[in-house]
Amino acid sequence: MILREWGEKQNPANKAYFVASLLWLVLLSSGCSQPAATCYQQPRADLSGALAYAADDELEFQYPLPELGLKDYPEPARFCKASRGSNRKYHAAEDYHLPAGTPVYAFADGVISFSGRMGGYGWLIIIDHPQANIYSLYGHLSPSRWKLKSGAVEKGDLIGYLGDSDENGGSAKNPLVTHLHFGIRAGQRTDYSGQGEWRWMAGWIKPCPSDVGWLKPSQVITGQEIPPGGFPEPEGSLFEKWGEELILSLFNVGGGLVALIYSLKKKKTFISIFATAMLALAGGVFSIKGTRGYYALFAMAVLGLGIVIYQYLQKRNEEQGEGEGREAQEEQGQQ
Repeated sequence: MILREWGEKQNPANKAYFVASLLWLVLLSSGCSQPAATCYQQPRADLSGALAYAADDELEFQYPLPELGLKDYPEPARFCKASRGSNRKYHAAEDYHLPAGTPVYAFADGVISFSGRMGGYGWLIIIDHPQANIYSLYGHLSPSRWKLKSGAVEKGDLIGYLGDSDENGGSAKNPLVTHLHFGIRAGQRTDYSGQGEWRWMAGWIKPCPSDVGWLKPSQVITGQEIPPGGFPEPEGSLFEKWGEELILSLFNVGGGLVALIYSLKKKKTFISIFATAMLALAGGVFSIKGTRGYYALFAMAVLGLGIVIYQYLQKRNEEQGEGEGREAQEEQGQQ
């Protein structure tokens, strides 16, 4: 009863934001983001002979660095290593420690599906390997050194270099130990969303990484086996995989749409300008973070720009009409 009376007093914009907020809270409280009940750090597979794989054209995979880099750091983050503290998360890759400037190679034939800056990764490269139905992730690369940005690659092709501690996701104030964060996942990058625990660029996540498709890299490299049809993708509902990204996109698009409609109804051009700017800004942020909703946000921004132009022309025509009316009245008065 109270909610109904409250709802009757609210304008459509407030109602839309209220509903979107409720959906967002439902998503945050859903079980898809809960920590794994049991998930244990897995020791690396024996990589002692892995460097020789690069010279063998008969093998599908190779180690992505020219040296193993397994002993120089006291506590490397292994696959499924748990973070400290109450908000436990698990490492979805293996870390290999070598100096800045060390070359990084494609571990298998494939196509670069992403190459760019990505938050705590510094420069990040993703390579899809459709022949095995997996993709590989190379994090903490150098933004300032040469790197591949697109195109097909073959096993052993140079794709970039390890970044310095102040550019690889760290900073001069908070440097990050130089290392390669190397991940392998079943499926292709576009099979996963850009938000939530299933996100395609995940480094540390609440679910056990193996439950959402991440594979132990050293085991894949040393195993040199591709299952018939490729590595099977993890099971998961559409909501688990895409829910957070979908709701976040709808929240932004819906809010922008309500604002634009309201600005048209009330003839408030400044609201149209503000909403258009916010939609374009959100689209840019979504694009940088790899969230596909940026297409819809940029489309809405273009629509908003059209509305701004329409309102401007309409206002100018009205002012011209008023000016012509005053001139006609002045002429009649003179007669």
